[in-house]
Amino acid sequence: MNDLAMQHGQQGPIRVVVVDDQPLIRQGFSMILSAHGDIDVVGEAGDGAAALKVIAAAKPDVALMDIRMPVMDGIEATSLVRRDSPDTRVLILTTFAHDDYVTDALGAGASGFVLKDATPDELLHAVRVVAGGDALLSPAVTTRLIERLLPSLTSTPGRAAPRGLEGLTEREVEVLRLVATGRSNLEIAAQLFISEATVKTHVSHVLAKLELRDRVQAVIAAYELGLLQPGRPVEPLRPSID
Repeated sequence: MNDLAMQHGQQGPIRVVVVDDQPLIRQGFSMILSAHGDIDVVGEAGDGAAALKVIAAAKPDVALMDIRMPVMDGIEATSLVRRDSPDTRVLILTTFAHDDYVTDALGAGASGFVLKDATPDELLHAVRVVAGGDALLSPAVTTRLIERLLPSLTSTPGRAAPRGLEGLTEREVEVLRLVATGRSNLEIAAQLFISEATVKTHVSHVLAKLELRDRVQAVIAAYELGLLQPGRPVEPLRPSID
């Protein structure tokens, strides 16, 4: 079994349903995933309504879900999956440049995004991270998401600015910055040479101190607070000692 799945305590292969209205894309992703022993593709669907039936029957760990589909789009399907099959985590498939609904998908309960032009390794990593319980915003998607969100957010009347960094420890600032680059808890733990449980604790403290609801709000806050800037490369951090 893959090391990432083992470290998250995943028992047995990761069960995946692939949902896309384009048969070639659907079959291509299924072939890539099925070629690995720790992943089992247990169903496919060509629209959101069909996906609900397949997911209810197959009970997958992860649903790989397109956004734009006939009959029922991926946003409505994601919301219904999270309501009716809460153990299934949804990983959104997106071309991004043509999708204006990414934030809606997050609001519907999606756990992350993978670009349709992702490499096989990126696709596999995304499925494994989401199956392990982490949210995944890939660096490429995160950067584009923030570039779209920030102008509208900063001009929203009555929106409270995020709390400052003064109440965060140095390590919490490091963790926030890495969350904002799209790293999972496991990746942050590896980079900072600390345990994944410690990372989860730091993330919880950051959300509480900055009065944020989730990791997506944490990403936005990191940019608003100047920890990162859209369009600029992310410099690697040197791990500090707890």
